[in-house]
Amino acid sequence: MGWLTKTSLTVAFLFLPEIVSPMVKDSFCGLRAIANQASNFGNRGNNGVTGADGSNGRNSESITIFADGSPLNLNLAGQNGTTGQSGTNGTRALCESQPNNPSQNLQGARGGDGGDGGNGGDGGNGGNLTIYATNREDLRQISVNASSGQGGDGGDGGRGGDGCQCSQSFWTVESCTGTPGTPSYSCGTQEFRCTNGNTGQNGRSGRAGRTGNQGSLTLINSSTPLPPDRLSASVTMAELKDRGFSLSKNIWENRTGAGNLFASGSIIADQYLELVERVENSVVMIWNAPQPFEDFGDRTVTLNLQDDRTVNINFPDDIWLQTNIVPKNQVTEVFVFNAIRASESTRLASEGISGLGLGVQMEIVDQAQISDIMNTSFKIRYSTSSSSRNINPRQRSDYTLRYEGEIPAQFVNYQNNRFIVNIGELDIDPRHLQADSSIQIELEITRTFGENQSTQTITERRVLGPFR
Repeated sequence: MGWLTKTSLTVAFLFLPEIVSPMVKDSFCGLRAIANQASNFGNRGNNGVTGADGSNGRNSESITIFADGSPLNLNLAGQNGTTGQSGTNGTRALCESQPNNPSQNLQGARGGDGGDGGNGGDGGNGGNLTIYATNREDLRQISVNASSGQGGDGGDGGRGGDGCQCSQSFWTVESCTGTPGTPSYSCGTQEFRCTNGNTGQNGRSGRAGRTGNQGSLTLINSSTPLPPDRLSASVTMAELKDRGFSLSKNIWENRTGAGNLFASGSIIADQYLELVERVENSVVMIWNAPQPFEDFGDRTVTLNLQDDRTVNINFPDDIWLQTNIVPKNQVTEVFVFNAIRASESTRLASEGISGLGLGVQMEIVDQAQISDIMNTSFKIRYSTSSSSRNINPRQRSDYTLRYEGEIPAQFVNYQNNRFIVNIGELDIDPRHLQADSSIQIELEITRTFGENQSTQTITERRVLGPFR
């Protein structure tokens, strides 16, 4: 066995497994497990610091000028963003002397990672330019620089630090097991190795900043400041009558070639906005109604300027007006020749039922006294009851429908806000119009006033007879 002390037991086991006792095998496996273990030496390096981001460039201010042909030089350039700072390098591992021939593998400490670079700052936007000019040629006297600011470069990433290096890559150590002089005693050598520490990872470079936007042009063909849009408003009727109210809308068009309008070398966004028209429409109210205006002056009217340049006028729901709206140039005249409150349209009341046969009538009175200016129509449901005559008509529940339909105008007499409805002249079976007939009349009354309409139902029950 003497030759085995100078040769690796591993080789012997690989080629002569049949001559090795199980006890020797177990001892060698223990040596090999030790050989596979590794111990670090040295301390890992510190990571680098991430670089600070660059600052964003300042946006240029937007300005408004009136062009009169005088030479002018305008600097509306956006500011450049600044460069991001570089990340710092990772530090070298703190290395000590490699241990001398230990019974285990060695691994050198790793170097620190480099810090990431900071992002570059974004470029600022060029300033927007609004010009009032009645002569486009005046713009050629203006030199403008509304260029965008450039984004700053990203900072560089830091380098990774070096790891600890091995001074001796391989070595062997002799090892024995068992008791000398016994069959279980055996010796052998084990080979170990040292691995250099890894270099730290390099940091990432920062992102470059974004370029800003070029300034844009708004061109207005006017020598006076442009009022803003006023597309809608809520105003009182008193204000419309006393002063009127104006709505307006500015019509714009997107065009290209802004740089060609200015002095040579000017820098500005190619697309620009130009005012092509200003639409105005004033609304006034002319009160020609017989009703007192003071009863309606505090009510609010909503005005909306439409795409077709007309004005949509919405009056409150609780008042009804008969109007004539006349557009004239840039003025909309609202003539009012009748006015009522909506609640007045349903102030009708029954004055009772009278007569027999063809003479059965029902009288309706208009308590609001406005029927001269309204259209009124009637529908009827005529029913009778067969209950005993001694039962109060209002307490009966067995009414049977005998006639239903609209009442033609010739069967209604009107005078001084009173309506006499000649029910007996309708196509009702005469048997249901005789004395002692218990009847129920439902009148559905529809009233219209201009574009407005209301419905009211009046119900009457009684027993027909000359002495009722």
